[in-house]
Amino acid sequence: MAVSRNRRSFLKASTIAGAAITLPALSYSRVYGANSRLGIASIGTGGKGWSDLNGVAASPQVQVVALCDIDSSEKHLGQAAQKYQEARQYDDWRKLLDKSNEIEGVLVSTPDFMHAPIALPAMQLGKHVFCQKPLTHSVHEARQMKLAARKFNVVTQMCNQIQSHSAYRTAVHMVHTGMIGKVKEVHSWQSGKPSWPRHLNRPSGNDPVPQSVRWDLWQGVAEDRPYKIGMYHPFNWRGWQAYGTGQLGDFGCHILDPVFKSLKLGSPTNLTAEAPKLFPESWTDRATVRYEFPGTEYTAGSTLNVTWYDGVGTRPPREKLGDVPADYALPAAGSVLVGEKGSLVIPHVAMPKLFPEDEFPADKTPVVESVDHYTQWADACRGVAETTSHFDYAGPLTETVLLGTIGIRFAGQKLKWDAKSLSITNNADAQNYITKPYRKGWEPVWV
Repeated sequence: MAVSRNRRSFLKASTIAGAAITLPALSYSRVYGANSRLGIASIGTGGKGWSDLNGVAASPQVQVVALCDIDSSEKHLGQAAQKYQEARQYDDWRKLLDKSNEIEGVLVSTPDFMHAPIALPAMQLGKHVFCQKPLTHSVHEARQMKLAARKFNVVTQMCNQIQSHSAYRTAVHMVHTGMIGKVKEVHSWQSGKPSWPRHLNRPSGNDPVPQSVRWDLWQGVAEDRPYKIGMYHPFNWRGWQAYGTGQLGDFGCHILDPVFKSLKLGSPTNLTAEAPKLFPESWTDRATVRYEFPGTEYTAGSTLNVTWYDGVGTRPPREKLGDVPADYALPAAGSVLVGEKGSLVIPHVAMPKLFPEDEFPADKTPVVESVDHYTQWADACRGVAETTSHFDYAGPLTETVLLGTIGIRFAGQKLKWDAKSLSITNNADAQNYITKPYRKGWEPVWV
């Protein structure tokens, strides 16, 4: 089921017609035959891109047909090309999409700021998309990804892969079966030290660009800046506002995921952050964000408070954690759901723990098996499964996380959020950060 039109003509046509198209219901009907191999392309093959590629390609029903990376060195495009020798190679994702007839699914494993600019045209060409977390770099982009997945009826999955781990699946099951009763409040945190620089000013000068790196292509939609060794590519981009989303953006879509999944949360109505003043271009080294959500069938009241904490050694106050004993060593990252009947600790990538312990014997608590987050997407593209972090779910989760990063910019100010209109209704300056400027010639085509 290849798409015959090339990328540029398709995007031009979708721009003209976009305003008149009615979104269909989310569906898995436009998929490929269960006995056909799924042709995939991987855009961003180093770091997480390498594990994403190998995770999806582990399915015997997948064929890797194209690889793309701006870095041709051994740890990026080089290693992928060595393993998948029949795949065509590109340094420019736009050229890959121009010749996408045999491509049915696209993996997007680039830095945060390029997720939506690549995934949107892929979906507009009818390609299924598997995208790294956080789903996007701005709140507006997250909404666009959700709308595009519906409009073009493609199968999607955000790579918050721990959602499919037994630990998170078990935690969700515990809440859904009422083990701790209705939930009264939630505390989530990440207290580890990130491995990228934060709270910095931009370094002066420039360094020679390695021969293996297409620096112009790496910058993509972002404003042009000089190359500096070890400062942006291949990893330290996470600490810079132009490219990454800081500690909350990096971990929020993981740690808040079982909170959203178990409580069936939608969009917050307001939030307030506490954080040091930001440097002009880099993210802060610690923050606390307090969200207020409408209540659901799994919450005790008409509203629910969810508090996020990050920073080295930062954890929620012990007196806020309900039945969690004072001598219990909290994990470095995770959540506590305080319920009417007990408290549930959900460590990041470890099995959940229920308190009081004498009311929840370990040998009588349920365990839900893991599933494969990567091959689940490939199977869904073939019509034999459904994804659990599709963009209808991952989009609102990412919007909430990225609203928190806006709150960090306006520390101490309560921001009121109207999800329907995509508006911070009480702060025009904060509203300016819902979207962002794009480099001329690289502007995405919106849905």
